[in-house]
Amino acid sequence: MQNSGQLSRRQILAAAGFIGLATLTSCGSGDDDADGKDLAKKQDGAMKEFKAGQQFKATKALSFSTLHNNNPVYPTKDGWLFWKELAKRTRVTLKPVDVPLADYEKKRGVLIGSGDAPFLIPKTYHPSEVAFVSSGAILPVSDYVNLMPNFRAKVKQWKLEPEIDSIRQSDGKYYLLPGLHEKVKSGYSMSLRTDILDKHGLALPTTWDEVYDVLKALKEEYPGKYPMTDRWSTNTPFPCGALFQYLAQAYGVRAGWSYDNISYDGKAKKFVFTPTQDGYRAMVEYLRKLVAEKLLDPEAFTQQDDQAVQKLLAEKSYVISANPQELVQNYRYNLKKQVKGAKIEMIPVPLGPAGAVVNGGSRLENGVMISSKALKEDTLVAMMQFVDWLFYSDEGQEFCKWGVEGVTYTKSGGTYKLKDGITLMGSDPDAPKDLQKDFGFFNGVFTYGGSWELVSSNFSADEQKFQDGMSKRKELPIGPAHPLQSAEQEQATLWDTPLKDHTIQNTLKFVLGKRPMSQWGDFLTELKAKNSQQLVDLHNKAADRFAKENG
Repeated sequence: MQNSGQLSRRQILAAAGFIGLATLTSCGSGDDDADGKDLAKKQDGAMKEFKAGQQFKATKALSFSTLHNNNPVYPTKDGWLFWKELAKRTRVTLKPVDVPLADYEKKRGVLIGSGDAPFLIPKTYHPSEVAFVSSGAILPVSDYVNLMPNFRAKVKQWKLEPEIDSIRQSDGKYYLLPGLHEKVKSGYSMSLRTDILDKHGLALPTTWDEVYDVLKALKEEYPGKYPMTDRWSTNTPFPCGALFQYLAQAYGVRAGWSYDNISYDGKAKKFVFTPTQDGYRAMVEYLRKLVAEKLLDPEAFTQQDDQAVQKLLAEKSYVISANPQELVQNYRYNLKKQVKGAKIEMIPVPLGPAGAVVNGGSRLENGVMISSKALKEDTLVAMMQFVDWLFYSDEGQEFCKWGVEGVTYTKSGGTYKLKDGITLMGSDPDAPKDLQKDFGFFNGVFTYGGSWELVSSNFSADEQKFQDGMSKRKELPIGPAHPLQSAEQEQATLWDTPLKDHTIQNTLKFVLGKRPMSQWGDFLTELKAKNSQQLVDLHNKAADRFAKENG
């Protein structure tokens, strides 16, 4: 869509006057538009020809401010090799504005609202950028991706256009540069005490029917125990957020941490209210059966994480949700110390009625917003080139993750190995140096996304096995772009929270047996009274409008 007051791509190329732009192609509607201001006056420090896979190096020393999430696990240090080597390679000095991890989102909003935000605003999760669009405080970055050859090459190569379209706003633009993944990276599944399974001749389950059978068999062997307990229930609106999330995808729906009131029905080609889907009810009925038969600890939905882990370590339960880090650094490490011969494994998410699927849209990760203040700078083009190299080039991503070859790591045949004396997330507890704490690499502010080879390069054997299995699964359909206009967004927000609260509260009532399944129809009627259908209609209307205006 060509917006009024904006230059055409041909005019931009002529105004910019350098060869590099002429070689770039656009991806997606709106991406070939650039800001109406003359980019010819904003090339200070920019490379005249910048291509995908090329080392970015500013033609003069530059510095850009960046919001920096100060993680207490690896607090910011001025002397990190990351800052020094980055300046050496790119001639760009980053000036971090440190914000404590716990206050990051709140402080980010305050800084943007007051006009004091730094130029680069990373570690932003969609849709939190939407709050800053109407004020004009952040750049419509889709207008500038013609300056970012690495970003566009990955979107095209990995066929990420549907995911990118899903974050567009009502003007057809997007305001966040997301992290891009070649493949879906799954995080959570269930872990089981394999020594206990072996003792009773039980195999690791591959389907949810088999999970039931295993839990049932364990209950018969240990009638006084709950075979499964769980965690991740506090500090989240959806108790047992991990369990609900990975169980739901087996039924082709979203719940837990990935829950949204609105879901896309790929068969009907329209948006629907999530709890009205047959798969949502089937998921609830499955969990209800586990609780009713005392196979799943009902305290799982209210207890603290420490309580859940202690039940595992005390052998009160043998199954619990996990991610690869918790499996190795918490469960296995502590079980080894407390229970002789204990073994625990994390399995790929068991399969259900939906088949071998994962939630769609999960190839995008948190990303970078850019302050509109950057428009006033003569270095705008150089800034976009720098962001493109640091966050989207293979070389920049490798640098952010592993550091400097020969200093912090070595590489042979695609395999990365930390130099002796350096540890990463406990890989060598006796090492005197830490890749994150002492060097500033593998920092969550800069390290995300990338090729599967790079993303998987630090996987433990457990995670490699888990992710290899999950990466072969098909993504559930991603809904078309359906951005709401500001007035619609305000109305949707008023409806959204009460609907979500009612859904979560009653989902738990059904699961825990506090409400009979015969009242499911009443539950859906209650949601209608809270404007569930109006919310669905709003999103379908927005999807139709966006398709017409940007088709």
